[in-house]
Amino acid sequence: MTASPPPPPENDGPAAGRPVDPDFQLVQRTVAGDQKAYELLVLKYQRRIERLIGRMVRDVDLVEDIAQETFIRAYRALHQFRGEAQFYTWLYRIAVNTAKKALVDMKRDPTVPEAALRGADDDDETYRGGNEPISDETPDSVLAAQEIAAAVNAAMEALPAELRQAVTLREIEGLSYEEIAEVMNCPIGTVRSRIFRAREAISARVKPLLDNQSGKRW
Repeated sequence: MTASPPPPPENDGPAAGRPVDPDFQLVQRTVAGDQKAYELLVLKYQRRIERLIGRMVRDVDLVEDIAQETFIRAYRALHQFRGEAQFYTWLYRIAVNTAKKALVDMKRDPTVPEAALRGADDDDETYRGGNEPISDETPDSVLAAQEIAAAVNAAMEALPAELRQAVTLREIEGLSYEEIAEVMNCPIGTVRSRIFRAREAISARVKPLLDNQSGKRW
């Protein structure tokens, strides 16, 4: 980083009674002038932040620039981080706001590309490559899966931005309701409502395709 280290925080750690986590220790080291500590945070979360941004924008060429801007903004604001929330939750909120601002500046609408619905990068523990066959796959089942994925994608793109963001953070990123509330800067009740409405909208679009698959629902 070429920027000067941010000023030190006014307190020395997270809220009383909470153990100091490794991320917060790296934040403290960065604020104290250890640039290597921030590089470790960037390395840890860069791909995850890029995946999040990639689900908000269509243009893959923008992802890296927005991610870089996210980490620059986070670096400049590190002295404001008190460890009261998890670092990646705090960072996600910055990423979401940075992406929104970039899209507004370019008069573009955030969306969720189909690729995002197939999973994350190959280092994601929950990801199985879309072209990786399994033993019980048949041409009909593959076609059905593709139709369902397309329907989910269309339903996601049709959602209002707030609903799309909430359900993406929950279903794809795996954040808790509390973490999503922190990222979206809204009450947990609002998060639950948005996710419920998003699920209902997606289910209504996908349900006809699942009528022949007893007991299954998105």
